[in-house]
Amino acid sequence: MDGNGRWAQSRNLPRTEGHKQGANSIKSTVKEAINLGVSYLTLFGFSVENWKRPKVEIRELMGLLNLYLRKNINELENEGVCLRVIGSLTRLPNETVKMIEDAERRTKLNNRLILTIALSYGSRQEIISAVQEIANDVHHGKISVEEVNDIIFSKKLFTNDLPDPDLLIRTSGEKRLSNFLLWQIAYTELIFTDTHWPDFNAKCFNEAIEEYKSRDRRYGIVSS
Repeated sequence: MDGNGRWAQSRNLPRTEGHKQGANSIKSTVKEAINLGVSYLTLFGFSVENWKRPKVEIRELMGLLNLYLRKNINELENEGVCLRVIGSLTRLPNETVKMIEDAERRTKLNNRLILTIALSYGSRQEIISAVQEIANDVHHGKISVEEVNDIIFSKKLFTNDLPDPDLLIRTSGEKRLSNFLLWQIAYTELIFTDTHWPDFNAKCFNEAIEEYKSRDRRYGIVSS
C-alpha cells in the first residue's frame, strides 16, 4: 500500500494526512474484496525497514492502526472477516499488541474473508527465521536433512496456513517487491499501478482483478 506520503506532498499536506486517507482506502478495499468474493487479502502495512522513519511519523502510524482497529472491529466481526497480523510484533507498542490480540480473538472463527495485515514484517527476516527453525529441528533429530522440502519450509513461515497469493498489486508506480512475501510469490501475478494508495478505490481494484483474469498462468509448463 504505497504512496501515502507522496499523495500528501502533492497536495501540500503533511505526510500524516496521507496515512489517514490511506486508512480509508483500507476500509473500502476490504469491502470490495468481500463484494468480489475474495477469500484471502493480505495488506503490507508496515515493514521492518519502516522503523527507520522519523519517530513522530511512526507514532502517527501506530495511532492510526489503533484507531482503525477500534473503529472497525465490530464491522469486521459482523461481516465475517477473520483478522490476523503477521510480523515481528515484539517491536510494536503494548497497547497496539493488545488490540491486535483482541481483534484476532474476536474474529478467529470468521471465514468469509481472511484479512492478513503484515506489520513490522520483512520477508528476508521471515525466511531466516524459518531456516533457523528447520536447522534446530534437524539438530534435535525431529527431521532429517533429506526430508526438508518446500512444504516443510512453507510451514515454518508466518503464512503457514495461507495459500500462496494469486495476485500482488503494488500502488504508486514503484516496480519492486520491497521485501514482501518473497518465497510465497514465486508464481504470483504482479500488477503495478501509478495510483497512490489513498486514491486506490473499488474501480482500481476491479481493474486489477480483470487484468489478472486475462493472464495465462502456466506455472512453467506450455500453455495448451
